[in-house]
Amino acid sequence: MRKVYLICLALALFCTIAEAAKKFPMTASSVVPAARGEVEIDKDKNGNIRLTMNVEHLANPQNLTPSAAVYVVWLQEKGGNPQNQGQLKVDKNLKARFETVTPSQSFDLFVTGERDSGAKVPSGPEVLRTAIQ
Repeated sequence: MRKVYLICLALALFCTIAEAAKKFPMTASSVVPAARGEVEIDKDKNGNIRLTMNVEHLANPQNLTPSAAVYVVWLQEKGGNPQNQGQLKVDKNLKARFETVTPSQSFDLFVTGERDSGAKVPSGPEVLRTAIQ
């Protein structure tokens, strides 16, 4: 009986872990055709969405046309205005990682090149996008 209980417990734990994290590929624009990105989401203990964005082969924002100073991550709920989530910093290996938490359950996530990390609305070229459902 104990063996059956342990097997059921292990199966339930495996299903919970397998269902918890979901991955969404990001689509790169023609501005940065070599860029590759992926967003992994799961829920935190409060039911919020915790997302982790990993990007590679992303050109430095100064190399965009028109040139930008920084990359900004935006979250936009369906029918809502885009909200600045912060700066996506590219390292010397052209990789970047960004993490945040949101109560939103369905939204678009995108990255633009901007002149200022405190931008209130996206105005620069969009480089990556995905829809989280």
